[in-house]
Amino acid sequence: MNANPSRQRPAEEDESAQLLSRTARDLPPGRHQFHKERLMAQIQDMRQREESTGTAASGMKPRRLRLPRPAITLPAVAAAVTGVIVAVTVLNNGGGGGLATGPALTTDLGTASSDGVPQLLDRISHAASAPDGTARPIPKPGQFVYVESRVADSFLKIEGDDASLASHALHTRKVWKSPDGTEGWLIDPAVNDSPEGETLSLPDEQGNTPEATINGPSYDYLTKLTTDPDQLLAKIYKETEGQGNSPDQQAFSTIGDLLGESYPPTELYSALFKTAAKIPGVVVVNDAEDAAGREGIAVARLDETSGAREEWIFDRKTFVFLGERSVQVNERTEQGVVIEPGTIMHTSAVIDRAVVDGMKQTPETSSPS
Repeated sequence: MNANPSRQRPAEEDESAQLLSRTARDLPPGRHQFHKERLMAQIQDMRQREESTGTAASGMKPRRLRLPRPAITLPAVAAAVTGVIVAVTVLNNGGGGGLATGPALTTDLGTASSDGVPQLLDRISHAASAPDGTARPIPKPGQFVYVESRVADSFLKIEGDDASLASHALHTRKVWKSPDGTEGWLIDPAVNDSPEGETLSLPDEQGNTPEATINGPSYDYLTKLTTDPDQLLAKIYKETEGQGNSPDQQAFSTIGDLLGESYPPTELYSALFKTAAKIPGVVVVNDAEDAAGREGIAVARLDETSGAREEWIFDRKTFVFLGERSVQVNERTEQGVVIEPGTIMHTSAVIDRAVVDGMKQTPETSSPS
């Protein structure tokens, strides 16, 4: 990382590193480094401005502010490290300023059971294999994968010395990505206040165009992955070594990311569920609800470190993927704020996923393939 972090205190380094690791998983390849440097530069600039106004010299305690979400593609589950909160205390006037803020979302936990996990994932895998012959369209050069979701997250809201758990209003998020991953666009008011959104295209501002990875895949990258569940799981463990709170939880989260804002080819999409069945600790939650209010059954796994349970939600009859959420199961405390069981840390619902003819086009405005 080129940005100079030498003036950060250790606690601040930990907070920044946690936020970066939460947000980095779903970035298009090559944007990780740029946004790390951008975030660190913003932090440094804010501190310099605080110092120049004399807050330290006057003996006043610098105001602690919630860190805005960096203007990047956020992960499907905002919980890669701690499983909880997108929060730091140094920046002001960030993304999400146009969104209403209210109390943290809550839900009934539902009962988790390991019974029937292999059978359920086998049914989901079969449904995903397009047995009726309706395989996913293959995006062509010049086209884009479009994903529209309804999303909301909880975060730690810090004002002066007071902290509380809050959430942004449920809102629409739209992402476009080219098959090779070099072009993209994001519209998400929780990330960028501009209604026009922002580019995700490569090369980045520093001219970098790194290769795609399992944590930042393009469609073309996904077409080259093995569909053998054992080999695929081994690759996921290898590629994500050292990430997350445990290898098994990170593997589960990685597959979850591919289900949410990715576009795996039909055979790989089916194989992902057979792969998930091989991860220890996976359970079934019979009652779950996505961000659009659709009820279903969930495949889930509890992160024992954070106490949050990541849930993939499916239609009970068709086994179509509806969305995902992260729900706090075990009580924990962050910066003096108690996060109670049933708190929804992240929720999403996939409203539309399609191949369109151009950037910022939707299925309604794109010509038939």
